[in-house]
Amino acid sequence: MSALPIEVFPEPASGDRITILRELERKILWLSSWMIHQANHERDSRDGLKVGGHQASSASCATILTALYLSVLRPQDRIAVKPHASPIYHAIQYLLGRQEQGKLERFRALGGAQSYPSRTKDADDVDFSTGSVGLGVAMTTFASIAQDYLRLKEMVPTHRPAGRMVAVVGDAELDEGNVFEAMLEGWKHDVRNLWWIIDYNRQSLDSVVSDRLFMRIDGIFQSMGWRVVTLKYGKKLEAAFKRPDGAALRDWIDACPNQLYSALVFKGGEAWRPRLERDIGHLPGIRALLDELDDDALGVLMTNLAGHDIEAVLEAFEAVTDDLPTCFIAYTVKGFGLPFAGHKDNHSGLMNRDQMAGFKKANRIADGQEWDHFAGLDLPAPVLKEFLARVPFAREGFRRFEDQSVPVPDALPVPTAQRMSTQEGFGRMLSELAAGESQLAERIVTTSPDVTVSTNLGGWVNRRGIFDRSERHDIFRDEKVVSAQRWAMGPSGQHVELGIAEHNLFLTLAAFGLTHSLYGRRLLPIGTLYDPFIMRGLDALNYACYQDARFMLVATPSGLTLAPEGGAHQSISTPLIGIGQAGLTAFEPAFVDELAIVMAWGFRHMQAEEGGSVYLRLSTRQLEQPAPAADQDRRRADVLSGGYWLAPPAKGAPVAIVYVGAVAPEAIAAHAAILEDVPGAGLLAVTSADILHAGWRTAATSGGDSRIARLLAPLAADAVIVTVVDGHPATLSWLGAVDGHRVVPLGVDSFGQSGDIQDLYRVHGIDADAIVDAVARGLLEG
Repeated sequence: MSALPIEVFPEPASGDRITILRELERKILWLSSWMIHQANHERDSRDGLKVGGHQASSASCATILTALYLSVLRPQDRIAVKPHASPIYHAIQYLLGRQEQGKLERFRALGGAQSYPSRTKDADDVDFSTGSVGLGVAMTTFASIAQDYLRLKEMVPTHRPAGRMVAVVGDAELDEGNVFEAMLEGWKHDVRNLWWIIDYNRQSLDSVVSDRLFMRIDGIFQSMGWRVVTLKYGKKLEAAFKRPDGAALRDWIDACPNQLYSALVFKGGEAWRPRLERDIGHLPGIRALLDELDDDALGVLMTNLAGHDIEAVLEAFEAVTDDLPTCFIAYTVKGFGLPFAGHKDNHSGLMNRDQMAGFKKANRIADGQEWDHFAGLDLPAPVLKEFLARVPFAREGFRRFEDQSVPVPDALPVPTAQRMSTQEGFGRMLSELAAGESQLAERIVTTSPDVTVSTNLGGWVNRRGIFDRSERHDIFRDEKVVSAQRWAMGPSGQHVELGIAEHNLFLTLAAFGLTHSLYGRRLLPIGTLYDPFIMRGLDALNYACYQDARFMLVATPSGLTLAPEGGAHQSISTPLIGIGQAGLTAFEPAFVDELAIVMAWGFRHMQAEEGGSVYLRLSTRQLEQPAPAADQDRRRADVLSGGYWLAPPAKGAPVAIVYVGAVAPEAIAAHAAILEDVPGAGLLAVTSADILHAGWRTAATSGGDSRIARLLAPLAADAVIVTVVDGHPATLSWLGAVDGHRVVPLGVDSFGQSGDIQDLYRVHGIDADAIVDAVARGLLEG
């Protein structure tokens, strides 16, 4: 455990820090509430839809985020803000001069501040996008592991302190299983410099959270090696507990069910009084306390939870000076300070015009001053400006880094073998890279959810090792037990081994795919998994792409070609995911030389300003490999364009067969079989249906020609196109819309079963005979 450097926040010239923070917290709550109100009630609505915005969820964590951003966080710290607190986040950035008023005025509108914090759509330096519940929380775990990876390899300046990865978590987010999957993986990797702050307002979207949930939370975190700090009572309540019979008041609150507490919060001081009088009012100390306080003061006292007490929050945060992962359970009230505080229906509730008028009056905001930085506050503007100018978090300005591109060859060396699968070729190419000392090999980091060997990463790991914070011996090797896996473990390793949890795989790829921006050193992460299990982690894959993380996803084996494994391991719809997923370019090469070209392009695409991530759908099926192309430049261009004619059609040809990936032998055989009856028929190899489809869509909307239109141009106007793919037939069925040709799409649209490739291809209608029959059927129907 290492100590973090303590930064002493400079005291302002006038006014103490706590007083200033309380004033700014008031302003932040006002701005966030007004931002939402303005979007829903003041801005013109052309479609009549409720804009929304979560005023109550923002209010519950206003104190927490104020303390973090305006006092605790340092420039190197990174934070995932709970999605429903987006307005609070934007309000804070506005006070810090990092967000424009116009963006706040257009909250949830085109060009405005986003509904949930977005590192790609927002202008105010979001560290981690949030929105898909729980994923932003879990992301901080893997960002911390990525930071350790770079620091232990001395790939980033060691004089710069490690940053804390912080997540502000809604308590209902703990219903998401991926949060606990990430916790377990963090425990395995001895995660450090990680804070999760739970906004424990005890309300979810539909209901009030079960009583005593905090006890379960506490136990889970402690079992994973976390420190747990509970912030329950604020300074006013703590003082009341020290009075005569104060212990009885504490016991009463501790025993109060969440439902009752929330209802009393909503009803106010006049509701607290009779309850307390009935239950503990016979005690002299409680009687004296109730006599001293009017209803408003009593309501303030009974809602003085630590999560809304800036002094209590700061004490808890600033007491943690080591790198042990820490969970703060901060008791809060949903909607605190707003008219519907505590009401179980307040999640999507909005203040009406009358309520907002009252709230505006309470904040002493005059008409026209709604967006003023300091209107209605009790301290002079110069004092507040000076304080904000010296906030540690903001002292370095924009906190995103850049790194130079890693050199990549035009194509990787192609392994030589007469027969080979693309999965085997992938493994051999990586192993060859691992044997060298190139900068490319140094920056590659691989990861896999317990399928490292079965996705052909074993050779890479044998040479490059498994990443671990500490050196660990291979006991089998020490005991001289023969094994093909010689996996050294230590800080120098370049493979991150994960448990069987696909969400964790995609979050790891997201974190390692952002290191150039977060930490200033570019890594080129490669993640492998079985292709059908993309669906298990699809939410996290979408999340990773939405961050603009850059990675290479190698999904293998794919399709029916994993024949004996049965339907549970045979993917169907993944080619459509490749086409539909934004930020991800999908390829399905049939041959290893195609794969070598695509992988080299992929490493460059992962680094390009307008680039993105890459998805390779590979197969375990061994195919006869083509002879090396005479014109390598032409071959490279053909493969990267998305498709090329393996057998060009004659002008006016009535038939073309189009295939993707591992069904190449069936397509080639069927093409040979029809040539006698249909001379001039074409055979089109598609390496990326995604690229062809995207090019066609672009041409359709912006004019011009597309690659697929040029490829299909030689065909007769009434030609038949038979498409075949070991995946859903919709992958290529859209080809008929390019130029009006008739398409007979073959593919897999039902669950598979155990068998061999020949039987399964026959059953699902993608073998050579089925392709020939489809050609005949298409010609006959024409």
